[in-house]
Amino acid sequence: MLVSLLIAWLVTAVSLYLIALLSQFTGVEIEDFKKALISAAVFGIVNALVRPLLALIIAPATLIFAGSFIAFLLNVAMFALAAKLVEGFRLRWGIWSAVIGALALSFINSVLFQVLAQAGIR
Repeated sequence: MLVSLLIAWLVTAVSLYLIALLSQFTGVEIEDFKKALISAAVFGIVNALVRPLLALIIAPATLIFAGSFIAFLLNVAMFALAAKLVEGFRLRWGIWSAVIGALALSFINSVLFQVLAQAGIR
């Protein structure tokens, strides 16, 4: 389990760093890979602690509206919160950078985890 957690952390850090390298398109800025590692850890902690509370609070909205749209909004909020908490992780265009960053993070993480699965690592 610890190895899986470390792999997820590293994949997320690499994804965040790649997103930052594309900052002219994403508006997401991360100073260096060390900040990407910290940001990935904070993102994981925020998702583990804050996301369940927010999901519980907005559960009625999830029932009324499309659940996947609400889940996406939660991802955007967690991305923005992680950026707010980590010095050196900035969203140049505010909420729009959080939207683009959350989409990019989902996509890049999926690709990287698929590559790892094909390699027999995950």
